[in-house]
Amino acid sequence: MPSVAEGVKIGIQECQHQFRGRRWNCTTINDSLAIFGPVLDKATRESAFVHAIASAGVAFAVTRACAEGSANICGCDTRHKGPPGEGWKWGGCSEDLEFGSMVSREFADARENRPDARSAMNRHNNEAGRMSLNDNMFLKCKCHGLSGSCEVKTCWWSQPDFRVVGDYMKDKYDSASEMVVEKHKESRGWVETLRPKYNYFKPPTERDLVYYESSPNFCDPNPETGSFGTRDRICNLTSHGIDGCDLLCCGRGHNTRTEKRKEKCHCIFHWCCYVSCQECVRVYDVHTCK
Repeated sequence: MPSVAEGVKIGIQECQHQFRGRRWNCTTINDSLAIFGPVLDKATRESAFVHAIASAGVAFAVTRACAEGSANICGCDTRHKGPPGEGWKWGGCSEDLEFGSMVSREFADARENRPDARSAMNRHNNEAGRMSLNDNMFLKCKCHGLSGSCEVKTCWWSQPDFRVVGDYMKDKYDSASEMVVEKHKESRGWVETLRPKYNYFKPPTERDLVYYESSPNFCDPNPETGSFGTRDRICNLTSHGIDGCDLLCCGRGHNTRTEKRKEKCHCIFHWCCYVSCQECVRVYDVHTCK
């Protein structure tokens, strides 16, 4: 299905948006089958997030394609969840997230059938990504009546904007649970499972991200870890967060250059109906990591 590839693309774009101001900014490599390079070889927080957002992206794109009628093997969800509420009735096209999630499982979980810890981690995070969609589904409604009086209102289940999912999963990344690997002997042989590393923290739920290896600091280029370093990255001089020059540049300092940009200015609205603008040249300071 073309929507599967579109879903992976959506997931990558959202990853790059969420991490745009961090040392690791979800960089992809064009000339490699492993588009993230060696970064995903380790069982880190970054790997957890990429698996979750990609599997969510596939479920999102397939579900949306079904509702829009661009996929001929699926359609709207006719199994409305519960009776209608006061002042509205079921109508429109409820998005069939159950079908989209099924396709995502077949695509994202297909290779995660080994009895090792990494497969267990990937399966868990893939499912957490898909559940983020389910947790953010909402009723979308449309009014019907004379002059928009809303005498009758029809509603259907809709997926959220994918930015909502990205923000939700970014919070899960920041609070991801560190695990340790345990081995058990079963009838099929040795099986690896995960358990929380720290007993005094709340154990992760099926909606949380999990990992069991520490992340590199991503300050310097390292082909083994897939780090591109932060040299020449634009930083925010006034920020005290991770996008600020102190943290993003890893204490190496920063360079400053001036940059002229042409922008529209002094815009005037004319009745009726167009806007005329002048073109102004403004000078900005641009700060980059040494």
